[in-house]
Amino acid sequence: MADAKKHSKMNLGFVVLLIGVFMAALDNGIISAALTTINSSFNVSATHGTWGITLYTLGLAIATPIAGKLSDRYGRKKLFLIEVTIFTLGSLGVALSPNFAFFLAARLLQALGGGGIFIIASSYVISTYAKEKQGSMLGLIGGMNGMASVIGPNIGSFLIDLTGSWHWLFLINVPIGVLLVIFGITSLQESKVPVLSKIDFLGILLLSFSILSIMFAVNNLGQGSFLDWSVLGLLLLGVAIFAALIFAEKLGEEKNVDPILPVSLLRKTTYSVTMIMALLSGTFIGAIIFIPSFAEQILGIPAEKSGYWMTPLALASGIGAGGGGYFVDKQGPVRTLIMSGVISIIGFGGLGFFTDTKVMFIIFSVIAGIGFGFVLGAPLTVLTSNAAGEQKGSALGTLSVARQIGLTISPTVFGAMIQRGFSQLGDLIPEKLKEHGVDPGTMPPGSMDSIQGAGYSNIQESISNIPSPDVQAALREAFSEAAHRAYDPIYLTTAVMAVLLIVLVVIFAKKFRADAAEDAAHQAE
Repeated sequence: MADAKKHSKMNLGFVVLLIGVFMAALDNGIISAALTTINSSFNVSATHGTWGITLYTLGLAIATPIAGKLSDRYGRKKLFLIEVTIFTLGSLGVALSPNFAFFLAARLLQALGGGGIFIIASSYVISTYAKEKQGSMLGLIGGMNGMASVIGPNIGSFLIDLTGSWHWLFLINVPIGVLLVIFGITSLQESKVPVLSKIDFLGILLLSFSILSIMFAVNNLGQGSFLDWSVLGLLLLGVAIFAALIFAEKLGEEKNVDPILPVSLLRKTTYSVTMIMALLSGTFIGAIIFIPSFAEQILGIPAEKSGYWMTPLALASGIGAGGGGYFVDKQGPVRTLIMSGVISIIGFGGLGFFTDTKVMFIIFSVIAGIGFGFVLGAPLTVLTSNAAGEQKGSALGTLSVARQIGLTISPTVFGAMIQRGFSQLGDLIPEKLKEHGVDPGTMPPGSMDSIQGAGYSNIQESISNIPSPDVQAALREAFSEAAHRAYDPIYLTTAVMAVLLIVLVVIFAKKFRADAAEDAAHQAE
């Protein structure tokens, strides 16, 4: 009877963790559906309005490793409840913001709370539940995290349509957060690592500024040249601060300071490799961001409905995350990552090479979603945990930051690919006109400029207004080829990232298995 009660309590605790992860991850994407409305309500420009997203991303990147480390030291239950409380208060502040400055401050508070929830939940599972169940549970947590990030814009659009106000996007978090705290107090058990050394305040400060500087540099990359001081200067500053952090951590080891980023982890090859793989996996999420515009430009889906074409991939990613966790339990993280890489190559490669129809899009987006879900769930978390020893929270925190950096960099690179693809319209249009027997010189003056200047989302409508069927056909072919040149490289690049993932796993497979054996022996003591 007592065992059944304990089992039921642990199951409820896991549900609390899942809902907390979903809630925190949702706010990373849900705001994009309301960004224009929010900017209008505060009367700010689109450029200033993006700070609502930028600050949240920066806050997540800073809070994640710190929350992971503090949860190891002070207790995962305690830090989970604190993080949920901070996130809930931040959500309330965002919903009730009287001005834009208050809105940004509340978004930052939200991020400081939401940044640690996924990492603490993962670390809690690893430290509390039986090893044979951890893969499936971590897969579900990863699935919740990934699905929420992917379908956030769709849920945001639905809530705005339903309520007519963007405030409900954030106000809805408040009752959920209150319930999570109440049920978390009663169902979660405390878990922490005994630490007697001093808190690494200097390390926390240096790590925060290093991440802040690098993330600002990456964010500015989309608005200027790499050689601009706002990009290269901040990047070099971030690297310099990180070097100072490593030096400080080495000194801290001699002074009995509990390091925020243990140098012993950085010396471990397998830990460094998992960081690289996390960076690569971040590009998967970056590629998925462009699925709605891919559906719009390649398949001709109306802009207002293009977001719904994310649904097959989102559902598949949830299935993939759960399946990946199951395979980790049965086959181990190494084989699971190889399998996920192969599935991702087929899915993303198919999107890049073979997708011209809605049916093919659905097939390959589902395959890509399954592969993405496999990677996002348990395998990397388990590999990192095995390499980390007792520093699991700290290690998982840096794993998440590495993935976030990949997610932040890749959209900028992919955006440049799209720009380059559509820039070739000027060469493609005369070429296709000639193929259809139309002399480009006979086109009315300025007509081609009006087509090319219509904007990618409106160009199809501009083509439809042209009276000549031959010209229409030629322009549609030109636009279709330009769209493929814009979007195909994104998914082919992601497939290459999956190949690199497999290569790294195969090369270091023996060392990963040695880590697993060492960690199992340590837990058995």
